[in-house]
Amino acid sequence: MSQQRVLVIDDEPDIRELLEITLLRMGLDTVTAGTVKDAMLKIQEFKPDLCLTDMRLPDGSGFDIVRYIQREYSHIPVAVITAYGSMEAAVEALKAGAYDFVSKPVDLTKLRDLVQTALKLSEKEGSASIRSSKKGKSCPILGESTSIAQLKTTIAKLARSQAPVFVHGESGSGKELVARQIHQQSPRASAPFIPVNCGAIPENLMESEFFGHKKGSFTGAIEDKIGLFQAAHHGTLFLDEVADLPLGMQVKLLRAVQEKAIKPVGGTEEIAVDSRILSATHKDLEAEVASGRFRQDLYYRLNVIKLDVPPLRERESDVLLLADYFLTLISSRWQLPNIILSVTAKQSLANYSFPGNVRELENILERASTLCDDNIIQPENLQLPDVSPIIKTAETMQTKFSTPDWSNLTASGFNQMRGLQSNEKDLILQALDQTRWNRTAAAKLLGMTFRQLRYRIKKYGLDQA
Repeated sequence: MSQQRVLVIDDEPDIRELLEITLLRMGLDTVTAGTVKDAMLKIQEFKPDLCLTDMRLPDGSGFDIVRYIQREYSHIPVAVITAYGSMEAAVEALKAGAYDFVSKPVDLTKLRDLVQTALKLSEKEGSASIRSSKKGKSCPILGESTSIAQLKTTIAKLARSQAPVFVHGESGSGKELVARQIHQQSPRASAPFIPVNCGAIPENLMESEFFGHKKGSFTGAIEDKIGLFQAAHHGTLFLDEVADLPLGMQVKLLRAVQEKAIKPVGGTEEIAVDSRILSATHKDLEAEVASGRFRQDLYYRLNVIKLDVPPLRERESDVLLLADYFLTLISSRWQLPNIILSVTAKQSLANYSFPGNVRELENILERASTLCDDNIIQPENLQLPDVSPIIKTAETMQTKFSTPDWSNLTASGFNQMRGLQSNEKDLILQALDQTRWNRTAAAKLLGMTFRQLRYRIKKYGLDQA
């Protein structure tokens, strides 16, 4: 294999020399340029495998280099060198198509990590055989709808970058599958993909879970433990339901993401970590920022690129394709003959809106497979809820969902209010049953927030129902 070449673009000779020495010690060939014009000529002449460019240049900026490479040589990754604390410029560079960034003064350990990962991408993109096999490889995101075709195209583009991606979509739409695909198609594919549900970690354990801890740093810390960031070193850390992080943890997460370094609980020194951050939530993160529940600075750092995952109701042409896929899996898992849908069952699925998305479709088919006769699923086996009555009832009840004010009531008024509360409990139970206890979908049907529904489930003791 020929020696890989890196183009270093900086108008300061000392910086160029430092970077050249570092790259030469890594066994790489180097070419240098001090201006935008010279850099463009070197790119044309030498076809480097990677470009490192300063943001400030005498005849332009690093943005000019990024845009030129994106337009003319999109297979070449380009990383920008930004001034210390200039996070806004780094984020804009990522949005423009830069692979990654490194801040001045340059941390050589972080630089080496960046270069090694970027060159893996360059090698992958530059190999015709690998590129061909990559195209032939099937993507586990199933669907032939326009929205899914666009999603797959976007995933392939995002896999070439290190930019943080915020994956937005409803519960059950496949956000983790999308994040996993971004990782699998990236140069980090051979390293770990670490998914974490931020809402499932107790608040008092969060710092230890994310950053690790030293032995004896708190009661129960009987040995050193690495955190999620270190576990995802050279790989991808996927923060699912990131909106559920408490504000105190959001501050610490922001620092870790910006500095690419963490300090374990009880530790005295920071540890450099090289992990790409992907995040997701089913909530409206902009609304969370507006309400003060999510830090705006962290939002801008995670939401460099937003990727929307379409709900199943917007990809109707994929429903039966997905159904066939799930039924094949179920038949194989249970070692049964092929389970199929009757014509009328197919029609029923095609007419259903799937508030629980792909996850709900899979659950419906698993249940129907146990109920059907002769391995043929009929409409009654699907047990699809008729949501129209619950929607109509919810509309008449929405004005009554606020917590009752029991003060200053007459006896008759008290009894009326108690009857209303009983009616509310029955309505909530009906909504939960209709949506197979998908609480997000039930809250939507009832016209209340997820938090309001959760409060009422606890209030009425429905968790034990």
